[in-house]
Amino acid sequence: MLFRLRRKKYDYSMEVSSKDEKPLYDDLGLNKNTINSIYSASINKDFVCRELIISSSNQAAALFFYGSAVDHSKVESTIIKPLLEGGGSEVRETISLESLDTVHDFGDVCECINKGFTVLLVDNRAEGFALNVASFEHRGIEKAENEVLVKGPKESFTESAAVNLSLLRKRIFDTDFIAESIPIGNRAKSEVTLLYIKDIASEEVLNEVRDRITNINVDSVRSIEILEQFIEDRPYSLIPSMLYTERPDRAAAHIDDGYVVLVMENSPAALVLPVTFWSFFHSPEDHYSRLLYGNFSRLIRFLALFITLFISSLYIAVTNFHEEMIPIDLLLAIAGAREQLPFPLVFEVVLMEFAFELIREAGLRIPGPLGPTIGIVGALILGQAAVEANVISPIVVIIVALSGLSSFAIADVSLNYAIRMIRFLFIFAAATYGIFGLIGAFLLWLMYAVSIKSFGVPFLTPLSPHYRSGNDTLFRGAVAKELFRPGQIHPKDIRKNNMK
Repeated sequence: MLFRLRRKKYDYSMEVSSKDEKPLYDDLGLNKNTINSIYSASINKDFVCRELIISSSNQAAALFFYGSAVDHSKVESTIIKPLLEGGGSEVRETISLESLDTVHDFGDVCECINKGFTVLLVDNRAEGFALNVASFEHRGIEKAENEVLVKGPKESFTESAAVNLSLLRKRIFDTDFIAESIPIGNRAKSEVTLLYIKDIASEEVLNEVRDRITNINVDSVRSIEILEQFIEDRPYSLIPSMLYTERPDRAAAHIDDGYVVLVMENSPAALVLPVTFWSFFHSPEDHYSRLLYGNFSRLIRFLALFITLFISSLYIAVTNFHEEMIPIDLLLAIAGAREQLPFPLVFEVVLMEFAFELIREAGLRIPGPLGPTIGIVGALILGQAAVEANVISPIVVIIVALSGLSSFAIADVSLNYAIRMIRFLFIFAAATYGIFGLIGAFLLWLMYAVSIKSFGVPFLTPLSPHYRSGNDTLFRGAVAKELFRPGQIHPKDIRKNNMK
């Protein structure tokens, strides 16, 4: 019983210190002491409590804010100076900020302060005012680093959700373009912003997204990258279920088509959902280029996808199990090159594939412009040394180089990782049963891909199952003839082009 009493007392103190929904007092001194205690004002140098006297009513007041999270010039010119010199009888008449909300409990006060707001409390009033003067530091708008285009807009998202929303507003001039905010996190509360066009986006998809976000029960979610792992369909799947993009033009194009986009503070990217295989395969430049140029680029990308998936495994299967498929001159050349090698072929391929992945990862982590240079030089030196030491045959170096270089044509990071990992499964399948093992592994992977869904949408639509759409899959048609939005996401208005 004593333990239970102590536990209850402990929980009560935790509730007070965790800023639960305790109403504000009508005494400024009590409110000030409580807030200062919550924020440990005596040791927290970033927390500011500014006391003043409102000239119009001769009432004591106090401002509470984080010094590193507000625009000090705005606080001085739009809050402090009007209160000290203004003639309005009410706070709302004195302060001319565009955002001024009322708060009634300590939970609201703390939530506003944590967001960068300034909270104004006045003596003899059991309510306060939240003033939006937040000014968090962030990078300027720069070029996209991962989704590089030759032709098209160069802007990319930044770490500020307000700036990202502004970049999308600049591209979508629609009164039905909605930015819906959903709070997330039990302790450090943040916001996820759902972006969609109200009379196009599917209510079923929107409700599913809202449910998944509101059902997250954790202390905090810091960024969109962490949020993706909380709401994705299958956490252990190789195939991603959301598109991660750092380009506002790409996000805007998906919103126009009826997709839902998520943005969040501290993340220089957005999530697009639901998605299909074609969402990852396509590039924004496909539509910025003329019809034949864009389709030629897609053909090259599709061939690169085929090469990086199958060239190493096909070489192992044909060389080890199906020598009759190789021309006799080439077969003799392969046999001569492998005559003095100590390792089996599958070990050579896996070793070189792993070395290529190691060089790729090291090149990404090396700071500055040295990364690409060291990666290229390291690959050349490693390959040449391995051949001269009779550890690797020259043709294996060529095969692995083709496989690795082809993977760079897959621009999307998530799909790139998936293809590179699946490639190793195909290699081991080919080493076990030859082409039959490779075909079996491919069929299993294809069946798995067909079974994957992203927020209820099958991964390989609109091909399987078939839906009415703009027929923008492997190749695209003329822009003027793209009459329909993707039918698999069930938009309210499926027709986007009224040309006859």
